[in-house]
Amino acid sequence: MASSGEEHIVMTPKKKTAKSTTLMMERKLIQAKTGGKVHIAGGSNAGIVVNKESAIDDSKINPPQLSLEFRVFLINVQTKRYTQEKRVIAYWFKETYPEEQRAFSAQEFFKTLVSPTDFPRDYVGFIKKIMKLMQHEYSMLAKIEVELTQEKEMDELPNRPVLDEERGSDVPKKEVTAEDILEIIEDSYPNSLTVDDMSRRFVVEKELVKRMVMELVSKQLVKAVGVGGPSVEGVDSSVGAYRRVHQDEDQVTVVKQMPRIVEKSLQPTIAIITSQYHEKMAVDAVLTNKQTFVRYATVGEANVYTLGDLGSHRVVTTKLPLIGNGKDALIATGSTTTRLLGTFQRVEHVFLVGVGGAVPHYTDFDKHVRKGDVVIATPVSSQDRSIYKHSDVIFCKNGDIKFETKSWCPPDLGIQDLAQGLAKKFEANPSEAPWLGYYRSAQQHLESEMGGDWTRPSAETDKLYMSVGGGDVIEVGHPPPKGQVEDPRVYGEPLLHFGSVASGKKISLDDQLRQEFAARFGTLCFDTELDAVVESIYGNRKDQYVLIRGITDYKDGTREREWQNYSSLMAAAVLRAIVEQMDGPPS
Repeated sequence: MASSGEEHIVMTPKKKTAKSTTLMMERKLIQAKTGGKVHIAGGSNAGIVVNKESAIDDSKINPPQLSLEFRVFLINVQTKRYTQEKRVIAYWFKETYPEEQRAFSAQEFFKTLVSPTDFPRDYVGFIKKIMKLMQHEYSMLAKIEVELTQEKEMDELPNRPVLDEERGSDVPKKEVTAEDILEIIEDSYPNSLTVDDMSRRFVVEKELVKRMVMELVSKQLVKAVGVGGPSVEGVDSSVGAYRRVHQDEDQVTVVKQMPRIVEKSLQPTIAIITSQYHEKMAVDAVLTNKQTFVRYATVGEANVYTLGDLGSHRVVTTKLPLIGNGKDALIATGSTTTRLLGTFQRVEHVFLVGVGGAVPHYTDFDKHVRKGDVVIATPVSSQDRSIYKHSDVIFCKNGDIKFETKSWCPPDLGIQDLAQGLAKKFEANPSEAPWLGYYRSAQQHLESEMGGDWTRPSAETDKLYMSVGGGDVIEVGHPPPKGQVEDPRVYGEPLLHFGSVASGKKISLDDQLRQEFAARFGTLCFDTELDAVVESIYGNRKDQYVLIRGITDYKDGTREREWQNYSSLMAAAVLRAIVEQMDGPPS
């Protein structure tokens, strides 16, 4: 029997229907005498109490301070059918616990609860783990309620993403398509690829690759170029190479060396760097008075430069020929950036614009980054002078995780300050934000001139999944806005977020590592290994630079193509809004 006044975690049933059950776990002082309907556990479960009497529903008088919902899929061993179940967790904190820390603690509690290492696979284990966490690790929690609702039965699991950690060597390779061929040609642009290159990349027959390449040529998406130099017609496709057709191919000039720009007013003062083809299409769509130069070299990397106007500024855009952190990729991205800044020596401001993967916050609407939103790299506090972090991960012998990081921050945060001021200006009236109009006009231009779909995908495609190990995932609900605040995303309007951006392939593609890294360093977004580019910008002493990432997935921005066009274009629209607020270049 417990002594008088000893604190326990008490579980009490609250409500039960044919399809749902609500349970309450509350921190209470238990008196020495208890009734017959109260069971006090002992041994390893000491401090846990089960109260069989139903509790009074006081949620209208004392509503939860935070809540989140997620869905699991349970299998009936006898019928082999699946049941989709919604689970809602509501939180109440001790009054003395600071309000500004509650959302973080609720999120950390949830992540610990559903950790893949020991995710509870049954009701008893699930409730028991909640009570144990309250008892031993989360003393700031006064009460938690869990509502379990069976929603529907099904014969098989619904379509869901196959997470990278689920993929094994026994997973059959998917059949190579023309879309796959186009993707690697776009990744390599402005470099070209031969049929041999693509055949080795996909480990398929050359004849199959050639047929798909010819299909892309017939659709005017790809063109043949000769070995050792550009050629448009009369190329023997058996020995030639292929590159992506630029969106304004009639305005593309192929050169051995970039022509010198003598007139000062035509020399760009802003450089915009992209790494994927659709990102460059999006950025070029917000420019006016454009001309593109493709610099071919018989040895080394090719380069593409588009010169144009953005407001009162002359700008140059480029696309990195490779992405990733392999030796060749690092050399290519770093040298491309160095060559860009060496070629256009009046450049004072550098923008890295494209897509990224969001770091979600399951309980705080204000901190939750979703697909279609835009993250602008900014130090998270006055003490943290970093906007971009690259990290490798080391697993220590005792199971601990050590992150080895490199961080960069521009000496001058003028662009970041201007962007935050612009976002603040339209915070109360997001529908009047200028980037929405810039997006719509660029969308019309792209769809009329180039085709393709650049509209915002349906909200139904913005599903948030979390691995719980064993090949299983749960679907986590997006946190709702607080009070009477409306979510602009309902009307197709993105939210702008400010915080650090990170990279590290092993981290960005692992759910648990990504969440732990983000919590430790305040990261909002992961991208595709641009550390060599940031290093080059910093090394070339460009005092003002910024990363603008449109969110396409919850990994690194490359996993889900459905949102890539829209998010790239929204990032480009935000870029235009920022640049048009900047002072014009000196005459």
